[in-house]
Amino acid sequence: MSEDHHEHSSRELDGFRVVITGKGGVGKTTLTALLGGLLARRGFQVLAVDSDPQMNLPYAMGVADADGIVPLSHNADYVEEKTGARPGEGWGLLFRLNPDVRDVVDRFATPVSDDVRVLVMGTLTQPAAGCLCPENSLLDAVVGNLALRTDEVILMDTQAGVEHFGRALAQGFHQAIVLSDPTFNGINVALHTAALARGLNIPAVHLVVNRVRTPRDIDRTFERVAHRDFPFTSRHTLPYDDRLLEVEPDVNPFLDGESSPFMDAVAVLRDTLIHTEQELS
Repeated sequence: MSEDHHEHSSRELDGFRVVITGKGGVGKTTLTALLGGLLARRGFQVLAVDSDPQMNLPYAMGVADADGIVPLSHNADYVEEKTGARPGEGWGLLFRLNPDVRDVVDRFATPVSDDVRVLVMGTLTQPAAGCLCPENSLLDAVVGNLALRTDEVILMDTQAGVEHFGRALAQGFHQAIVLSDPTFNGINVALHTAALARGLNIPAVHLVVNRVRTPRDIDRTFERVAHRDFPFTSRHTLPYDDRLLEVEPDVNPFLDGESSPFMDAVAVLRDTLIHTEQELS
């Protein structure tokens, strides 16, 4: 996708942090990878963070040795170094609840290009049960640390909902993308997630409806949204593009190829994020 390159400094927009969420299978990882590439083409340094249990973001971003990446939650030596306990050693452990993880990006983020890195978090252990364990303590501290970084755009790909990192996200993530498809279930999950994000005082919540095939998909989706009357900062639709199935998991052919309605819509979303961050800053 060819476009003019405009230089930006990530430091000009202090705290440019976006969480991408929605129900499983709606395309969060693909969108995160594409936005990372498009923001880098606007001159930003980008850190993409994979906190989805599927851990597919490095593959989507075209990392050559993605199979060799060890997620932070599975890195027993690092968990022990930072918390004082190894994961999976059982209940009743004494470990640090607020470990110092300021070195995590420099040590474990994988370069994708000169302007983009990816950090694979791994899976929370029983988040619904509120597991108090070393690996959860580490991941929570990592998200809190990311909220303090000021030298890059941070895009965080998550599972459905935002409650699993609620407090940490509330510390510094300014924008949330709630991704859905045109289905009834997808929109319901999106609206629930949007309410959670707003409850965490994330000021800008964007609705993005993916895999739109017909104008009726758009009408039906926004009719459902209107019934809940949620004040989204912006609303976007991404047309269905079956070429994604041909290139998956690596989305780089879309970044390097010709313009398309789908990529044009993703570029509009990117520009909305930049403009919104400028207003928030």
